[in-house]
Amino acid sequence: MTIQASAEDYLEAILMLDKKNGKVKSIDIANHLNFSKPTVSIAMKKFRLNGYITIDEQKNISLTEKGAEIANRMQERHILLSKVLILIGVDEKQAHEDACKMEHTISDATFERIKEFYDRVVRSVMQPT
Repeated sequence: MTIQASAEDYLEAILMLDKKNGKVKSIDIANHLNFSKPTVSIAMKKFRLNGYITIDEQKNISLTEKGAEIANRMQERHILLSKVLILIGVDEKQAHEDACKMEHTISDATFERIKEFYDRVVRSVMQPT
């Protein structure tokens, strides 16, 4: 399943806003991503038609299983890549900006190797001597 980076950002934003607020409206997404409300409304219609989200009578937006799978994958990548970049000395703000770009472009295989490497490093640091 391949979707554009901007679509992945939308889905990840919905996930983050839902965790933070318990409900998500188009205006929340627009504010979070710094997009216009009409732009977000057009995107939400496409996501709904393609089965990534549902929108209830109160205009609350929820991820479907298909949408949540992508959003969770992007969030996991973002969090781990940020941690790795910070671990190697990148400024926290820059690490988050770079992780946001990287999360969309690296392969699944490369991400898995980074994840395994990070787990080994953390385990070796956390082991009592």
